[in-house]
This record gives sequence, C-alpha cells and structure tokens, in this order.
Amino acid sequence: MDFGVVVNNLGFLMVQGFLGFGSFAGGTLRLAIPAIVLGFLLGVFIGLGRLARSPWIRIPATGYVELFRGVPLVMVIFWFWFILPILLRVPLPEYGVALAAFVVFEAAYLGEIVRAGIQSVPRGQVEAATATGLTRAQTMRHVILPQALRNMIPALVTQFIVLFKDTSLASIIGYMDLTKAAQVVNNREIRPFELYLFIAVVYWLCTYTMSCYARYLERRLSLT
Repeated sequence: MDFGVVVNNLGFLMVQGFLGFGSFAGGTLRLAIPAIVLGFLLGVFIGLGRLARSPWIRIPATGYVELFRGVPLVMVIFWFWFILPILLRVPLPEYGVALAAFVVFEAAYLGEIVRAGIQSVPRGQVEAATATGLTRAQTMRHVILPQALRNMIPALVTQFIVLFKDTSLASIIGYMDLTKAAQVVNNREIRPFELYLFIAVVYWLCTYTMSCYARYLERRLSLT
C-alpha cells in the first residue's frame, strides 16, 4: 500500500471534493448541509400537513410521503436531471439538480419523523395548553414542538447520517463530491484501495461526530 497518492492529492480530495472549493462545482459538505437544512424545513411542513384536520392538506401530504418513500433516491436524481430541464426548457447545473433531488426526497422521511415526534407528546400536555388559553398555533410552537424535537433527535440524526452518505450518489450526474474526486484521482493513479479506504475514513469520522453530538444534545436536553 502506498498512501502517498492520498497525500499528493489531498488538496483536490478535501478542498474540491469534500468542501467544494475549486474549479469544479461540487463538494460533499456544500451539498449535504443545505440539503439537511432545507429538507428538514420542508419535512416540518410535510409532517404538520400529515396531521392536519383538513383532508385538502392531509391527503396531498400523505401522497407526497408515499410517493417519494416508494422510489429509490437515484431515480429521483434522474428525474430531476433528465425531466426537469425539459419541462423548464433551461439546462440546470449539477449542483441545483442534486440539491433539489435530495431536499424533495429526504423531506418525505423527515416529515414522517416530525409526525411521529409530534404524536409522541402526551395528549394531556395539549389539553393543559388549551386550558390555559393558548391557540392551536401557540400550543404547537411553545408546547408541542419543543418536546417533540427532543423525542425526534435520535431518528433525525440517523436520517441526517443517511443523507450525508447518500450524497455520494450525486456523482452519477457528474457532481464532483468526495467520491467523484476519488474516482478522478484513481483513474489517473490506479490506486483504488488507498483512495477508497481514505474516503471511507472521512465519511466515518463525519458520521461518528454527528452521532456523538446527537448524544450530547440528548443528554443536555434531558436535563432541561
């Protein structure tokens, strides 16, 4: 094994492939962080829609979840890559396509986590908030969501880790993430073991850090 190939290409792998700074549009973190934030925000609306009393809101939200949970992520990426430019009549960059596909796909799963978290709050808490004169929106904001968020943390972090690892799928449309950067270097150097072992370590360190922070957050919230 010769890990000199990793050292010699470390700048390209980490700065371009992992962070997304360079001559290519790409970056694992540049894709994962906005996808997590936007996917969660959309997931909150989907989760609330699943619990809405009005069927005009609940049924479309349910259909959204069932549709995107029933197809592979790679299929959603291809939909956005091949079909959306035809409908919009404009070419779309790899970053925009990958980000849109991840946000739309992950929101279906995150919406279910939000729904389950809200339903885990004891009914008595809601009734007590209503008895104090809070409106439904105030009850949701000040009573239900803070408690639900604490219950959601393990499932949310698990889904965020899955999303982070799935960003490697964006390389199939030419997006220059860490996996694609390793592939480019390997095509030139022919050192697959060293390169793919290195990016596996990078992915593991990131996901392990996320898990540790989630456990810290759980302990801290349990004390409040």
